[in-house]
Formats: sequence, C-alpha cells, structure tokens
Amino acid sequence: MIQPRRCKRQGCQEPPVSTLTFVYKDSTAVLGPLSVKEVPWAYDLCSKHASSLQAPRGWEVIRLNPATEPAGPTEEDLEALADSVRERGKHVAEAPYPPVHLAPAARYGHLRLVPGTAA
Repeated sequence: MIQPRRCKRQGCQEPPVSTLTFVYKDSTAVLGPLSVKEVPWAYDLCSKHASSLQAPRGWEVIRLNPATEPAGPTEEDLEALADSVRERGKHVAEAPYPPVHLAPAARYGHLRLVPGTAA
C-alpha cells in the first residue's frame, strides 16, 4: 500500500504543497512547487511550514511559485474525467469485438507452437 506524502516537519501530518531543496555551494534554500516524486534529498512542506520557513543566517531563500493549498484534482478535472469515461463506454458498447478464430496448436513436449505467431 502506498503511503500518502506528508509534511517532513516533525509531528506534522498535513499534506505537502511545496518542496524545499538546498544549494549548499551557494548557501541557498529553494522553496518551489511540490515535486512530482518524493526524493530523499528534498523536503516536502505543508503550506503552514512553507510560509514560515526561515534559512540560517547568511543563507538566501528563493521562493518559486509558492503554493497555498494542497495540489489535487479540482471538481472540473473530476467532471472531465467522468465525461470521458462515459463517452468511451458508449463507443465500446456500440462496437462489438470481432470473433477470434484460433487454429489448433502443434505440441512439442511441454512447448506448443501457435500458428501465425512465429517470426
């Protein structure tokens, strides 16, 4: 079972909205949109912890496209998905599959040769 992503701050159970990465060479923290995948060198933060982020003295914080709410499908996205599934269902019901005719297979011990599939 896949665990949902959570904010990386100790004890926080909120869903993340931003990903924090570091550029140690430049003493820079970059807070950007939530990454597609969870990666070990980045920190996913909820909106509360992303907005209150402070870097150590001498470090710069770059905020790229700050998110204010968890990413997820909107009501319009779900309606569009439902409509496309309904539309596809109509076409599948209207067009029956053609009958499949199989020739008898030749047997060689525990193997069998299916006609028309040999290269």
